Amino acid sequence: MADITLQVQGMTCNHCKMAVEKSLQQVEGVTQVDVNLERGSVQIQYDAQKTGKDQLEAAIDDTGFDVAN
Repeated sequence: MADITLQVQGMTCNHCKMAVEKSLQQVEGVTQVDVNLERGSVQIQYDAQKTGKDQLEAAIDDTGFDVAN
């Protein structure tokens, strides 16, 4: 398992949080998602053999938010 924390711009409410969580949870290999609205960050635990940073960032981009990393 691998962990990554990404900075995400534009998340302001629980609806934003739920949208990002839902999108990331649909990525194969993602096992845990923790969105912190105050910090504007998302901590993701995933199987590195099934997915990677590019796919995780793409899932966030699909929700309309920008990854700052």
